[in-house]
Amino acid sequence: MTDIYALAALWIGLGLAAALLAIGLRIANALSEIVVGTLAGAFLGTALLGVDEAWIRFLAGAGAIMLTFLAGAELDPDSFRRQWRQATAIGLISFFAPFIGCAAGAYWLLGWDTRASLLAGIAMSTTSVAVVYAVMLEFGFNRTDYGKLVLAACFITDLGTVIGLGLIFAPFTLKTVAFVGGLGALALAMPWLTPRFLRRFGGRPAELETKFLLVVLLGMGALAGWAGSEAVLPAYVIGLLLAGTVGKDHALVRRLRTLTLGLLTPFYFLRAGSLVSVPALVAAPAAFLAMLLIKIASKCAGVYPVTQAFGSPRKVGIYTTLMMSTGLTFGTISSLFGLSQGIVDQGQYSALVAAVVASAVIPTLVANAWFLPRHLLPKAEAAVDATPLTEDRRGG
Repeated sequence: MTDIYALAALWIGLGLAAALLAIGLRIANALSEIVVGTLAGAFLGTALLGVDEAWIRFLAGAGAIMLTFLAGAELDPDSFRRQWRQATAIGLISFFAPFIGCAAGAYWLLGWDTRASLLAGIAMSTTSVAVVYAVMLEFGFNRTDYGKLVLAACFITDLGTVIGLGLIFAPFTLKTVAFVGGLGALALAMPWLTPRFLRRFGGRPAELETKFLLVVLLGMGALAGWAGSEAVLPAYVIGLLLAGTVGKDHALVRRLRTLTLGLLTPFYFLRAGSLVSVPALVAAPAAFLAMLLIKIASKCAGVYPVTQAFGSPRKVGIYTTLMMSTGLTFGTISSLFGLSQGIVDQGQYSALVAAVVASAVIPTLVANAWFLPRHLLPKAEAAVDATPLTEDRRGG
């Protein structure tokens, strides 16, 4: 047990260092954890870090499940109903344009095989809900219809990513039918059962509501793994279904964030970063640059014309397009899934994660430096919160 405690202390220490670095540099915490994990893997080695230890892989996997669930649970249903046409149009083109562009680029330019190319398209199609939310909150856009529209579009994009990951790479067998049937039954039961369970057993020191959600999420994760799918798929769907119940229980969400962000997600993002091969990335930077440039170019080519079709001013359209070009959590999840399933090798994985991380930073910096639509800021809110939430605090 001494070795386990020492290893756990090392990982939590790395997570603490990443959090302090994120605060100092004012960047997303998940981004900082990936960078720290990459440096730790390069200097200490994956063997010393124990990245393949069963308990570390479990905590990392549970972190991905809970993070995905929280991302879905915090959708604003009322805002989506008001602006569903524009949000859906922007969200769908934001998924399909980079998916097609990056998959084609990986296949024709980089010479990757079909499965690796499709995985690249999935990983690069994402938009980081949490990075966008942090920006919206920092400037006060989260209080406006515009901010809620952009966030709703982000959810549509990431839902397409999660569904695409499951549909393309899950083997279609009787197990798949059983998984889809189980998920469908749960989709019917959870919106009815959950609010009743929370009213009857919520608010107790035993944290029954947390245990209830964990049983459902881990159980569906096990069913997804048994069927050859990815555990984040049912987690995201369940989160979306419970956005009107769990998502509006702010005390419960805060407790779930404490569990997820304080313990679980550092293991996930640090492990994802430690698996990046710096030598492979340095030796072959073309794949990283190609994926990053194709993602941003295809997002711009797809999203900007849609914003103009719905009457957005030019500056607002560019700002929206750049926000939709960000990516982090789901791109990392998809890349790690590809590596663990043997769909991509470590060099390809390293290029994808590096491109995902860069896409979290570059579009955000450009958007806020040159295209910030200040006229849409809340008029009555002269002072906004100067401390933005990090990537992980939002959960997507």
